[in-house]
Amino acid sequence: MEKYFVEIAYNQIKKDGKSVCGDVFLSRKIKAENRSIAILSDGLGSGIKANVLATMTASMAMNFTKINEPIERTAEIIMNTLPVDSERKISYASFSILDIENSGETKVVEYGNPQFILIRKGKDTKIDHNIVEIQNKNIRLYKLKAEKQDRIILFSDGVSQSGMGKEDMPFGWQNKEIKKYIENLINEDKYISAHKLSRAIVNKAKKNDSYVSKDDITCSVIYFRKPRKVLVCTGPPYRKESDKLLSSKINNFEGKKVVCGGTTALIVSRELKKEINVDLKSSANGLPPVSYMEGVDLITEGILTLGGVVKILEEYNKEDKLEDSPAGRLVDLFLLNDEINFLVGTKINDAHQDPNLPVELEIRRNVVKKIVCLLEEKYLKKVNVEYI
Repeated sequence: MEKYFVEIAYNQIKKDGKSVCGDVFLSRKIKAENRSIAILSDGLGSGIKANVLATMTASMAMNFTKINEPIERTAEIIMNTLPVDSERKISYASFSILDIENSGETKVVEYGNPQFILIRKGKDTKIDHNIVEIQNKNIRLYKLKAEKQDRIILFSDGVSQSGMGKEDMPFGWQNKEIKKYIENLINEDKYISAHKLSRAIVNKAKKNDSYVSKDDITCSVIYFRKPRKVLVCTGPPYRKESDKLLSSKINNFEGKKVVCGGTTALIVSRELKKEINVDLKSSANGLPPVSYMEGVDLITEGILTLGGVVKILEEYNKEDKLEDSPAGRLVDLFLLNDEINFLVGTKINDAHQDPNLPVELEIRRNVVKKIVCLLEEKYLKKVNVEYI
């Protein structure tokens, strides 16, 4: 059974004049079960009260879905728990829950949010659904098998109601026009990322509101595709006779290739009989410049660069612009790829044990462990580590 990489991203803008967004989006990848979960909740109204209600709803949905509670049962528990507005007789938060297997099998439950959009082969595709009544309210249930290049788009009513009252969209930016906009974007860029697509939709909704958002605006895109891979080799092998194995793994890897460490780079250069070329303009923050080699996308210094990567990954916000440095270029590769593979040499470099060196200069394996933890937990990347 073919497995896909499931790219999940979202963008949002809070209502103009509010300190927090009343929409909440949560996502989680459960590595052991090859599952991904995505939740979008929209709290009634806006501001802090809406954020609290949406956070409570999204957290409940995530916790029950994680333990494999049937998605219909999860919806029922949430509906029975949510308070109801006494005047309008509607729940204080709406929600969409997606439970996705890497095989493409996907379950969706929606209450109150605009109906999600499925783009398949560049076109809007209708999906049959069932209606379940809970507390006299209709819940939409879907089951679908995603295909490669499918995109599922979730959004709050801040998107679909944007521009409401304007002459050209008196009832807002309705689904029909949203679908056309998305189809055009994908037609222009067949492989547009989930992050870029969700950001474009949010920005268009804000433009509809004449750049003064009248409601919280949130959009999430779930993109099913072949994973993009990168291999990072750092440190020489424990035994010199493994140098050929290291170089062979690099040479045969299908994806982006990075070597961190001067000694490691010299080994690869010798074994593959390829010259190293230094980019003298690329030095930054005291780090040595990057280098390149035929068949290798990036060569950097070792432990200091990896330490810089940890710092960037800890502090990075998706709206930030990455610094043009060896560490920044490596982080950029991590963000652009889905499956990060580390090949870590276990030969000890005596320099890293020198007590006179800065305390933060940790041994290579501990730094790699920090990077792995950040990539998995904060950036939802699939990470593999092999020691040699």
